[in-house]
Amino acid sequence: MKSVPDIDTTSLKWCVLVPTYNNARTLREVLETVLEKSQWVIVVNDGSTDTTSDILRDFQDRLEIISYSENKGKGFALRTGFKRATELGFTHVISIDSDGQHFASDIPSLVEQIQLFPDALFIGARNMESENVPGKSSFGNKFSNFWFWVETGIKLTDTQSGFRAYPLHAMQKLRFYTKKFEFEIEVIVKSAWKGLAVINTPIKIHYEPGDKRISHFRPFHDFTRISVLNTYFVILAVLYYIPIRFFRNLSYRNFESFLIEQFLNKNESVTKKSISIGFGVFMSIFPVWGFQMLIGLVIAELFKLNRAIFLVTVNLSIPPVMPFILFFSYKMGGVFYPNSKSDLFFSQGLSLETVKANAAQYLSGAVGLAIICGLVAGLTAYIIIHLFRIATAKNP
Repeated sequence: MKSVPDIDTTSLKWCVLVPTYNNARTLREVLETVLEKSQWVIVVNDGSTDTTSDILRDFQDRLEIISYSENKGKGFALRTGFKRATELGFTHVISIDSDGQHFASDIPSLVEQIQLFPDALFIGARNMESENVPGKSSFGNKFSNFWFWVETGIKLTDTQSGFRAYPLHAMQKLRFYTKKFEFEIEVIVKSAWKGLAVINTPIKIHYEPGDKRISHFRPFHDFTRISVLNTYFVILAVLYYIPIRFFRNLSYRNFESFLIEQFLNKNESVTKKSISIGFGVFMSIFPVWGFQMLIGLVIAELFKLNRAIFLVTVNLSIPPVMPFILFFSYKMGGVFYPNSKSDLFFSQGLSLETVKANAAQYLSGAVGLAIICGLVAGLTAYIIIHLFRIATAKNP
């Protein structure tokens, strides 16, 4: 590829990235149409064993070509292309698959989008009701969309499309570990967690009928990889990113407004609010460390409780408070184990027996303390909110 010209640093520098593996039948046409829309194109030949290398030789004066002999996966090819694009000074990469399902004519619309929102990651949204769309692709997309929403709180119609615009300059501090198809999930989840907007934009799509379409997606192996990655992300989201996102959003608006909206508004019953508060306090103490929020959110959703109030109160078990919870839980357990000779600080020595004795006393005490504190918190909240409504009714 020709050297990249000097461009004003305030303007965007974008190129097209085409990862390819054994798509010789469609590759030539894809490259010809892409070159009609951009003179800056990077092709990563991911260990193809067909005639891909012969085709690329015909374009070697017009493309930046990266080749290696071993097939390492689409994620690795994309990451390799990102690295090279960054070295060449590009701020954005538009990726397009080489199997002919995407239309290069959609590239200008993506360029317009990144000019308007240079820090956003755009995903081309396919019409999954189009002709010849495989049933497994439609199902896989819905599956991926659901878990992306769980992990990030962002609802998209297409999270699996390979036609994307990546803001390299905004993704520089992100670390990626996957190398196969699951990379396309990893990159959008981590981008969303960093605060980048992840946005769908409509694109055209073409699927070859029947056996004519070549796909290297292995349903069992690749779906398993994606499922494992989503499981990991869900755990991280529940334990860290959902609470962080909640309090980050809370900080952007007036706390008084949040208090009135969630705790004091008259559109929700006093009973429902007080139960939500009591349940949040209960779960913050209940001895299922690391899973209080996950379990609590499921129960709160099942019983239609106020999830915002639950999220506030369940976070009472923050690190500075945890030593007090542990201490009083242990002391409460003394009610059930009055003759226990073990102690919280293992002053009599650490052994399997003392660990078991302390664990039993702590667990029973934590359950008792959780019940008592939850009931007290819920009853207190009920009285305060009820009195507030009486006062506001007299002085509207």
